[in-house]
Amino acid sequence: MKNRIAKLILEDGSVFEGVSFGFEKSVNGEVVFNTGMVGYPETMTDPSYSGQILVLTYPLIGNYGVPNDELENQLKKNFESDKIQVRALIVSDYTKDYSHWSAVKSLGEWLIEEKIPALYGIDTRMLTRKLRENGTMLGKIIFDKDKIEFEDPNLMDIVRNVTLKSPIEYLKGEKKIFLVDCGAKNNILQAFLRRGISVIRVPYDYDFVSDSVSGIVISNGPGDPKMCKTTIATTKKAIAKQIPILGICLGCQILALASGADTYKLKYGHRSHNQPVNESGTKRCYITSQNHGYAIDSNSLSEDWREWFTNDNDGTNEGIIHIAKPFFGAQFHPEASPGPDDTEFIFDMFVRALK
Repeated sequence: MKNRIAKLILEDGSVFEGVSFGFEKSVNGEVVFNTGMVGYPETMTDPSYSGQILVLTYPLIGNYGVPNDELENQLKKNFESDKIQVRALIVSDYTKDYSHWSAVKSLGEWLIEEKIPALYGIDTRMLTRKLRENGTMLGKIIFDKDKIEFEDPNLMDIVRNVTLKSPIEYLKGEKKIFLVDCGAKNNILQAFLRRGISVIRVPYDYDFVSDSVSGIVISNGPGDPKMCKTTIATTKKAIAKQIPILGICLGCQILALASGADTYKLKYGHRSHNQPVNESGTKRCYITSQNHGYAIDSNSLSEDWREWFTNDNDGTNEGIIHIAKPFFGAQFHPEASPGPDDTEFIFDMFVRALK
C-alpha cells in the first residue's frame, strides 16, 4: 500500500495530515464523529451518513476486516445498504492485516473498491474534542493541490440521493405496511419481515396514504428533516386518516414536524452505540444505538403529544407518542445494527397497533 499523504481541512482553517488507505480523490462534507467500538461495516453503510466525513473515535479500526455479501430476505445481511454511504473515513490506527472467520477482504480494499477516501494517522482524540467544543464542522479531504470548496449537505434535499427510485415489495405475511424509505437501514426491514409482516418499501416522496396497508413506518435518513417537505405533508394526511405510524430517527423528526412541532440542529449530534435514554414516567433506562444530528423541540409538542424518551446525557428528546392514537416515534434505532437491541419491543408495540 502506498503511504500517500493527504490533508483533512476544517472550515475553521484547522489542518490534519493523514496517510491514505482508501480511494485517492478529494471530497467534501460535514465532519462528524462516532464513538462506537465495533460495527464499522454497518455504520459505514448506514444511509444516514450520506454527505458526511466520518471520524471513528475507537483507535484500532480494520482488525476484523469486512464480511461477505450474504443475503437474507433479498437484503445484504451484514450491511445496512448496498454500498458505503459515508463520503470519507478518518481513523487513528488502521489495521491492514485483519483476522475474523467471516472476513473476505480488508477495510482498505473495500474502500478502494467503492471509491471512498480514508485517512489514518490522525489524532482523532484531538479532532473529536474540537468537534465537541465547536460543533460539527464542514470539512474537505485534499490530495495534492486539488481545489474543492466546502459543502453543507444539510442545506440540500440529500434524502433524494438515498431513497429508492420505485416501490419494492417484500412478501412475508397477511398484514402489510409501507416503509417510507428516507435512507432506510436494512435491519429495519428485517425486523418486520422476521415478525411475519409484509413490507412495501416506497420512496420518500411517494403518496403513502392508503387503506391497503395496516400501518406506516417512516425510516431513518440523512440531513435536515425540514428538507423532506413532501414526506411531512403526506404524513399529515396519514395522521388525519388515523393510520398507525412509527417514525425512526429522521422519521421521528418528520412525524413531529407533521404534528406541528419543531426541530433544531444539535451541536455535534448523537452517533454511538451506548446512548442512555429514559422512558418518561418510569425508572427504565435503555442503552441505544443512535445516529442523528437533529432533535425535536419537546416544548413545541402540542397537547395531544407527549415526550416518550429523553437522553440521559444531555436531556434532549429521544421519542414522542400520541396520547390516544397509534402514532409514535423513536429518535434512536430499535433495530440496533450495530449496538444493543434493548428497545426492539418498539417493533412489537407497532405490530400490535396495526389495523
